[in-house]
Amino acid sequence: PSIIYTWADEAPALATYAFLPIIRAFAGAAGIRVETRDISLAARVLAVFPDFLDEDQKVTNDLRELGNLVETPQANIIKLPNISASIPQVKACISELQAKGYRLPDYPEDPDNQHEHEIKARYDSVKGSAVNPVLRQGNSDRRAPDSVKGFARKNPPNMRNWPSNSSTHVETMDLGDFRHNETSLTVSTPTTATVEHVDRNGNKTILIEFLPLEAEEVLDSTFMSKDKLVDFLHKAVSDAKDRGVLFSLHMKATMMKVSDPIIFGHCVKV
Repeated sequence: PSIIYTWADEAPALATYAFLPIIRAFAGAAGIRVETRDISLAARVLAVFPDFLDEDQKVTNDLRELGNLVETPQANIIKLPNISASIPQVKACISELQAKGYRLPDYPEDPDNQHEHEIKARYDSVKGSAVNPVLRQGNSDRRAPDSVKGFARKNPPNMRNWPSNSSTHVETMDLGDFRHNETSLTVSTPTTATVEHVDRNGNKTILIEFLPLEAEEVLDSTFMSKDKLVDFLHKAVSDAKDRGVLFSLHMKATMMKVSDPIIFGHCVKV
């Protein structure tokens, strides 16, 4: 018998160097082989462009192989967390591979012809959460069965009393953030709107020229001040240092694809 262990990206890939030998040591004692398959973003990209690669550069499509394997009763796969590859991550991956001699095409964000549409479709097939739907055979159903719910109701987990001298606390902006700058407008009659960007010199750039709005539609907008954000981060980091506590920033950049990477960058700078 064998177990398939998946190579992934970033922290899980680093952890593999320490974790995989341990798994092999325990499994080997029971006569079980532990094989590996590469489903990292780089491997997925190379797998869908064999016609662009030299013979010694081509790789097997391990994700497709595992997709077939999970249809069988003997499938036994250790799946590590995978990145939900965004377009910037795909582009960075392409650049790294190109720098290593792989003649991959650039990612065409706005394809002009059928060839570019086909290239984009190949890349799009490996970005995002490309792994989970294949290995889990669709989105996982994470609803707990009634028996588990019933047990949890009868045996609720007990938390010990929160110590009054705990230094753990949450810092939030009280000025200049999305919440405090938000404005909403309910449109009374059907109309159209224009979205403009006005720079610090008063120059206007039209972002959306024609935005149709229906009656009773809500138009909501907000923004975050970079200066206010940086001031807040400086104070929060300084406060954590003075109190002797760990400073932690939690972000969901895969959902907030536009704002969170920028906010994270300012935090790293601070």
